[in-house]
Amino acid sequence: MRKKLLVAAIALAGSLGSIGAASAQDVLGGDQGAACEAILCLSSGSRPSECSPSLSRYFGIKKKKLSDTLKARLNFLQLCPVSNQTPQMGDLVRAISRGAGRCDARSLNVTLRDWYGDREDRQFYIRNQIPEYCNRYTRHEYTDLDDTTARYVGVPERGGHWVEPQEYDTALAAYNERIRREDEARERERRGGMFFGNSR
Repeated sequence: MRKKLLVAAIALAGSLGSIGAASAQDVLGGDQGAACEAILCLSSGSRPSECSPSLSRYFGIKKKKLSDTLKARLNFLQLCPVSNQTPQMGDLVRAISRGAGRCDARSLNVTLRDWYGDREDRQFYIRNQIPEYCNRYTRHEYTDLDDTTARYVGVPERGGHWVEPQEYDTALAAYNERIRREDEARERERRGGMFFGNSR
């Protein structure tokens, strides 16, 4: 995966000309450079401080409707001269515009929330199926996001939820302990009910 990302970075840098250690933003300037830099930064899970200006510019694009925000962000990324140079780069840019900032645990726990039960006894759960736009983004051949992809803990009907990968082991242990306690409490309730039922 890292090799593919490196190939994409080299292709991008090569298309911009011989830039040496300078950033794309320094070479192209303005929004074109910021767009190219954002593409590189959003294709990797490691975000050095040099990424901050271009990412602030990218995530600062917000409209009233989500669809308009995604379209405006795509338009911004397409300012980079190589954004449509190959089908793979065009696909990468589209995947970034739809997935970046929407596939972390916090976002998934909000957007994948659903409800079950009738109006008097409605309860929410969080779906465990990652959206297709996240798959296209995190698993794209030009991204290196495997170590930063959110993971699901538990099962939806028992309070399952998404966590960041570095929190997974701790969250799973806490979840299993909660389930164990809930099951023990239910078993005590069941046995208590049987006892009182038999004593009549």
